[in-house]
Amino acid sequence: MKKNAKTNPLSQLSAREHQVLRLVVDGRTSKAIAALIGVKPSSIHTYRSRIMAKLEVEDLPSLVRLAIRHGLIKP
Repeated sequence: MKKNAKTNPLSQLSAREHQVLRLVVDGRTSKAIAALIGVKPSSIHTYRSRIMAKLEVEDLPSLVRLAIRHGLIKP
């Protein structure tokens, strides 16, 4: 893991992964996110899996807590 990724793990995400993460933690469904950004729902599942692997979280509540901790969303 890069030094910057240790201080802010969100920095290791691509722009698209960052976009998907924001929408996921905002409570949008995979189908809604897919329609919004013009991809298949299965692609959203893949993005979410990659995001969770990169951020080393295993479930959605942990992902939301991480997003709050790093200022992506307000509590």
